Amino acid sequence: MLATGLCFVGVTGIVRYLGTDLPAAQSAFVRFGWGVLFLLPSLWALARQGLPAGTWRLFGWRGVVHTVAVILWFHAMARIPVAEVTAIGYLNPVLVTLGAALFFGEVLAMRRILAVGVALIGALIVIRPGLREVTDGHLAQLGAACFFAASYLFAKRLSQLAPAGTVVAMMSATVTVGLLPLAIWVWVPMSLSQWLWLGLVAGFATAGHYCMTRAFGAAPLAVTQPVTFLQLVWATALGALVFGEGVDLFVLLGGAVIIGAISYITWREAMIKRRRVTPAEAETTL
Repeated sequence: MLATGLCFVGVTGIVRYLGTDLPAAQSAFVRFGWGVLFLLPSLWALARQGLPAGTWRLFGWRGVVHTVAVILWFHAMARIPVAEVTAIGYLNPVLVTLGAALFFGEVLAMRRILAVGVALIGALIVIRPGLREVTDGHLAQLGAACFFAASYLFAKRLSQLAPAGTVVAMMSATVTVGLLPLAIWVWVPMSLSQWLWLGLVAGFATAGHYCMTRAFGAAPLAVTQPVTFLQLVWATALGALVFGEGVDLFVLLGGAVIIGAISYITWREAMIKRRRVTPAEAETTL
């Protein structure tokens, strides 16, 4: 998870460096275009074997919501400090928890409701509406968190119907297709360095997702989730040292509150699963 955090901070840092010179849709399209190149072997194999029955519509809708999320994220990243983007982004798993209860019928116990409430308080600490100006960048990142959560919910459903590699490859392909008309509409000339920087963004993102997958396989979420707070620390350091952004203690505090709530939710889920599995394991040993 340490490597995952560094990779994702690298993504945010490069996008922040590129700034507003490129429209958000164009930057996102080029980044995902590079990603498709990285995934060509998987896409070729997928084209030969075809998709599982009944998944086309789900893949399509996931592509739509993820496309919107990516555009909003690129818009926010170029306009508000790196640390604030990172802290607000921590709301994703909280929103996924709410969405799973609303759409999948998962039980939302009182403790989980309280944890979600605490996480939302953490978001308010970061944004501080009424105490400072809330910009379009903040609103865009909040919207991105909502749409990313919707994308993860689609991914959760698709993971039950298709292999993980297929889900990842189709996400990259559908988002690239979804971004294409928007990118054409706002396209501006790009320098070679901009092409290469966005290629590096795709590389960092791919490596980050790979490291995250390996981390989830090596340790439980209750262990890996708190480590993600270091991503906020590194993002704050990057913003201060590279971009001259001030260190906002409220952002660190709010991010810590959100991560604490997420860690509690994952710990509770791990405990519940352990209680369900242990009796069954005991019976098999008798």
